[in-house]
Amino acid sequence: MNETSKGGVCLKRWDWKISLLCLCFVSLSSINTYGNFNHNLWNELLKEHVRVIDGGQVTQVNYGGMLADHNRLRIYLDQIAAVKRGDFDNWEKSEQLAFLINAYNAWTVELVLTEYPDLGSIRQIGLFPFSAWRRDIVNLFGEQVSLDDVEHGMIRGWGIYNEPRIHFAVNCAAIGCPALRAEAYSGQILEQQLEENTKLFMQDRDRNYSSEGRIYVSRIFDWYREDFEQGWLGVNSVSEFLVRYANELELTEDDSSQLELNDIRIRYLRYDWNLNRTN
Repeated sequence: MNETSKGGVCLKRWDWKISLLCLCFVSLSSINTYGNFNHNLWNELLKEHVRVIDGGQVTQVNYGGMLADHNRLRIYLDQIAAVKRGDFDNWEKSEQLAFLINAYNAWTVELVLTEYPDLGSIRQIGLFPFSAWRRDIVNLFGEQVSLDDVEHGMIRGWGIYNEPRIHFAVNCAAIGCPALRAEAYSGQILEQQLEENTKLFMQDRDRNYSSEGRIYVSRIFDWYREDFEQGWLGVNSVSEFLVRYANELELTEDDSSQLELNDIRIRYLRYDWNLNRTN
C-alpha cells in the first residue's frame, strides 16, 4: 500500500469517527440534565419563524425562513428519531404528550417544505388515499409512520392521555387550524400551554362565536366530537366543553343555560385549508 492509499484509509477512518461523534452529539444533545427530551432546537425555530397575531389567537409561519434553516429542523427530527420507545414509556405522561405534539408539528412543517413555495394548501400534497397525513414520513420509535399514526394512533388512539385540548395544539398547517404556538411544548408547563391555547382559540371570533340564538364553532368540534365526550374534568359533550369556556366565547347566561340543556343549536363553520404562511 502506497502513502497515498494509506492517507485515504486514514481519512476514511477519521470520516467514520467524525460521523459517529456527530451522531452521538445529536443523541446526547436531545437529553437534558433531568433525563427528559430537550426541545430547545424546535423552540428556537418556532420563535424565529412563527409570527404571532392578535396576542396568539392566530399565527403565521415563515416557511421561507424555515427552509433556510432546514438543516436545523432536520437535526431536531433526527433527535426525535433517536428516542427509543422503552425510554419514552418511562417518561411522565405530560412529557410524552409534549413530545408527540412537537413531533407532529415539526414533521408537518417538514412535509410542507418538501413542496414549498409551490404550495397553497397542505391538501395539495398527495391524493386520497395517500394524502399528506397518510404518508409514512415520520421516523419515530424505529418505525416509519404517518402524521395520522401520530395523532390518531398514538396521541388519541393509545387511550392514556384523554386530553381534548390537544386539538388546539397539533397544527395541520392550515389557516383554519388552531395556531401553531411560537414555542415548543414542554411537559413541565404543558397544562398551562394547553389551557392558554384553548382560551385563545375560543376567543377567536373568526372560528367561534354566538349570534341570534345559535352558536357557531370550528368544525374541529364536529370531527372530533368523541374526544369531548370522554369525561375530561367532568366534561362529557361538546356543549359542556363550550360552557366551560363561556367567558372566552362571550356567551350570555341564557346561552350557557340552553347549552347545558342542549336547547341551543350548534353550527360548525367552514374550515379554511389555505396554508398558514406569512404574507
